[in-house]
Amino acid sequence: MKKIMDGNEACSYVSYNFTEVAGIYPITPASPMAEVVDKWSSEGKLNYFGTPVKVVEMESEAGAAGMVHGSLEAGCLTTTYTASQGLLLMIPNMYKIAGELLPCVINVAARSLATHALSIFGDHQDIYATRSTGFAMLASSSVQQVMDLTGVAHLSAIKGRVPFVNFFDGFRTSHELQKVEVIDTDKLKNLIDEKALNEFRERALGSDKPVIKGTAQNEDIYFQATEVRNEYYNKLPDIVSKYMEEINKITGENYQPFNYYGSKTATKVIVAMGSVCETIRETIDYLIEEKNENVGLLEVHLYRPFSSKYFLKALPKSVKKIAVLDRTKEAGSAGEPLYLDVVKTIKEIDAKVSVYGGRYGLSSKNTTPAMIKGLYDFLDTREVHNNFTLGIVDDVTNLSVKYDKTFRIPSNNIEFLIYGFGSDGMVSASKDIMKITGTYTNAYVQGYFQYDSKKSGGVTISNLRFGKKKIRSTYYVEKASLIVCTKDSYLKRLKMLEKIKNKGVFVLNTTKTPDEVLASMSVHDKKILQDRNIKMFIINATKMAEDAGIPGKISAIMESLIFKLGKIIDFDFAIGKIKENLAVKFSNKGGDLVTKNIKAIEASLDGLVPVKIPYVDYVESFSKQKSFFETIDSMEGDSLPVSSFIKMPDGAFEAGTSKFDKRDSSDIAPSYNSNNCISCNLCSLVCPHGVIRPFLLNEKEQIDAPDAVTRNLIPANIKNQELKFTVGVSLPDCTGCSLCSEVCPGKKGVKALVMKAKEALYEDKKDEEYKYLFNEVSEKKNVMPTNTVKGSQFKKPKLEFPGACAGCGETPYLKLLTQLFGEKLVMANATGCSSIYGASTPSMPYSVPWANSLFEDNAEFGFGMRVADQAIKNRIVSLIKNNIKDVKKSEVDIYKAYADNITDDTAKALLEIVDSTKIEGLLKLKRFIAPKSIWLVGGDGWAYDIGYNGIDHVLANKENVNILVLDTEVYSNTGGQSSKSTRTGAVCKFASSGKETAKKDLAKMALTYDHVYVGTISLGANPNQAIKVLKEAEEYNGPSIVIAYAPCIAQGIIKGMKNSINEEKTATEVGYFPLFHYNPINLEFKMDSKADFSKYEEFILGEDRYRSLKKLNKNSKELLNRNKENAMKRYRYYEDLAKVEVDD
Repeated sequence: MKKIMDGNEACSYVSYNFTEVAGIYPITPASPMAEVVDKWSSEGKLNYFGTPVKVVEMESEAGAAGMVHGSLEAGCLTTTYTASQGLLLMIPNMYKIAGELLPCVINVAARSLATHALSIFGDHQDIYATRSTGFAMLASSSVQQVMDLTGVAHLSAIKGRVPFVNFFDGFRTSHELQKVEVIDTDKLKNLIDEKALNEFRERALGSDKPVIKGTAQNEDIYFQATEVRNEYYNKLPDIVSKYMEEINKITGENYQPFNYYGSKTATKVIVAMGSVCETIRETIDYLIEEKNENVGLLEVHLYRPFSSKYFLKALPKSVKKIAVLDRTKEAGSAGEPLYLDVVKTIKEIDAKVSVYGGRYGLSSKNTTPAMIKGLYDFLDTREVHNNFTLGIVDDVTNLSVKYDKTFRIPSNNIEFLIYGFGSDGMVSASKDIMKITGTYTNAYVQGYFQYDSKKSGGVTISNLRFGKKKIRSTYYVEKASLIVCTKDSYLKRLKMLEKIKNKGVFVLNTTKTPDEVLASMSVHDKKILQDRNIKMFIINATKMAEDAGIPGKISAIMESLIFKLGKIIDFDFAIGKIKENLAVKFSNKGGDLVTKNIKAIEASLDGLVPVKIPYVDYVESFSKQKSFFETIDSMEGDSLPVSSFIKMPDGAFEAGTSKFDKRDSSDIAPSYNSNNCISCNLCSLVCPHGVIRPFLLNEKEQIDAPDAVTRNLIPANIKNQELKFTVGVSLPDCTGCSLCSEVCPGKKGVKALVMKAKEALYEDKKDEEYKYLFNEVSEKKNVMPTNTVKGSQFKKPKLEFPGACAGCGETPYLKLLTQLFGEKLVMANATGCSSIYGASTPSMPYSVPWANSLFEDNAEFGFGMRVADQAIKNRIVSLIKNNIKDVKKSEVDIYKAYADNITDDTAKALLEIVDSTKIEGLLKLKRFIAPKSIWLVGGDGWAYDIGYNGIDHVLANKENVNILVLDTEVYSNTGGQSSKSTRTGAVCKFASSGKETAKKDLAKMALTYDHVYVGTISLGANPNQAIKVLKEAEEYNGPSIVIAYAPCIAQGIIKGMKNSINEEKTATEVGYFPLFHYNPINLEFKMDSKADFSKYEEFILGEDRYRSLKKLNKNSKELLNRNKENAMKRYRYYEDLAKVEVDD
């Protein structure tokens, strides 16, 4: 049976059967493995032992590993799924599990590690980091291999008593869709060594056979007790080989610990493991058939234990030169790990074979046949050397392999490129195309999906291939017969048309007319269309979706057109399947979404407009060289040489660069009419992207302003200030979320902000308006106090244009933080949504000091910043006190005031005179004189789960650190998994039939420390209270924690994210999220909100995470009742607490 699936699903498909218990924690790109296991378990799917898998989500990967270890000791076959930093957190338990010979399998979607920067993409850094733990390691190179070899890992672990890391490349294999032959799991079950399994059960901890595990040993015996396990590792390669033979009988394949592919008389061989092997195979076929070259590949499956016997058995005797490819960098080593293993193996047989090692593919760097051919050619050059790099231009240490970038392997596959917009559904549509085509025809399919690092709203590129034979092209589509683009603004940014084939088809979704589209296109692009005889079509799918009642949801329309113009299968059949899939997709959503989508599909062909390409007499002109920022922003970062980064070896990046990133991701933006404005500044407060701001113009700025500005100026009405007020909107940065318009009170029922098409706004010269206001008008400091909404918003935000989702509930809080404390703010940001939209290269939205360490350690990381700052300030104070006799008499009081009490005022006074100080060493510490406001920021996954221990420790101390928790009640960054903040009955990943347990009360736990400032805030409910709490928390000289309610797209707000501020308001009004604060200065606990629980059910059923529960869980009513009861109990607790404080 053949089925369309990705590597994650293929792994879970097999792993589930061998698993009794799964200890899980979400991490990209491995989360889908655990998600599907959880889903199958909730549906009652049985494993080989007749039960659904017991799935337990832990608070971290370290916790998951500990739980796995304990479960194994208790006699259950136990599995986990992870990647990258998650795997590293498991290392301590991995040593224990291996040392105790427990049959664990850790399934890993291999991913980069966070070093100078975080990357979620694939390489083998995490795998190599665990190679000394004692775990065996099994590699798969394709989705089919994951299906076939995952069973080998589980079977060998049981029989051999050695735990396994079963790994494959993150994203390239984990997320690549392929048509695979599904393995016969019944036959796989018969391969279990029942004797070994029973012996494992017998070794389980039990009162009938008491033993002591995990003892302490001394220097007299530890060494010997370690060496006694050698025999298990010595036997393991043969065990793996025999199981591979059994798998071969089932699948018809020829798996071996090391598989050779290529010429039998090869003189040049590449040794590699992972998805690059598929590209190497494809290249070898071409070089042998077309060039008659003697080349080959030795594909590594069993990496640990590394078996010289099986390696040499597979290696041709004719080989003279070997190039070893490692997908990692081990700084300071003589070579990377696989290379060292190969050198050692070749040396053992004293063969006259030259071995060269190098690096490739870090962070999913695209590796093409051209690069592989270049590597084979490199082995024949005089310049051949060790430590080479493949796929980059290293013009600093000159280690890179040169290759012909124009080289292509001819292909009969049909290839498409679909350029989408994060959240427009085009990735899902592309997957649907793959599944329909691959399932209902004999065609093989491959789908790989590129993402930029922004949240919804970023660029997505679907690389789709269709063919009559298995597709092994594990690299980007290089020449497409069909290119689809859903955003016309991409034409200005991306060189997409350079990848179109002769006589190809180009489809553009746009609101423009054909003439307007052509006018906006570069001469270069029009020349491509002309010279390659391209058929071009435009469609206004945006308007069609709006007309059908599904605004912004264009994917079904575009999917229909792709089937029509791509001509891969019968169009009418494809449309029928799309409609069937829509019915399944929206079965739990309610409403008439299916009907609306079908209506849009049926109208799609009528909206397709052909574009006649004009004749272009193109003369190549000198084009300005792109800046570093522009090169990365246009997705051409692959072209940057190593020297481009020579000034940032530590990863430090220029702040505030997001102002250059004009994405123009939305077709609509707010239009401001001052006649209806009451100057409340609420629009600015709630804007998630810092796009809309109030401006105050002095007399000169008023005179110089263009007409587009002056027509909207009104009196500022600020005492003793001759200023005019207006509101500006940075049009290209607006994501069209409509929050500003939603919250605008207007005058007499007429709003001052109305959403309009950007085209109309440009025609109305609104671009002149924003350019002048944002670039020419100065910030008027100290015109109003910042303890009000209005006053705070006259401060220029130091968080501008982050790559967050439209309508994001988190960023308004962060933006406000920078407005309240910007001059002295220092931020430590936990890994998660807020770190990704907060620091994705090249767009840096912050212009304050900001740093990210890891997910789990952010509290400690930020705490370290405070401790260090205090240590340096203590040194400054000591210098002053010990040398006060050396300062001028007129300045003694300034020095003493600072030494006695470091405040903004005393620091300012000292900074004004320190340049002429006579205190030796003080001037060198000048930049440390001013106080810092250190904020530790992150989401609920960090604060409630993986980072809670750190938060608790930081709060327990009395250092002056501030914690801001952005509470979305779900793991937003990894795709919407349950956290301890998730409430009873909420449907999410890892709780697919509704969460059973209640939300953790983080505030209540923090209140157990009477020296901690604790507050909850909600901008939608009470913005002035939010400002008050943030300012009080910062002013308090001790630890503080503020929990902010932040609606998220993962919650499925039925009215959409444009309603997120109203959602915050309602959440507080119905008692779902009460507001309060406790100030240790006066020991006052105060309730800042009231609750009307009569509308509680109406509120929660306005979110899909609760609304869908009825169709997924027969006990939905009970779960939602418990949800409400928990909220009422929580509210009453805090209400009573406030009364107690008052009574005292």
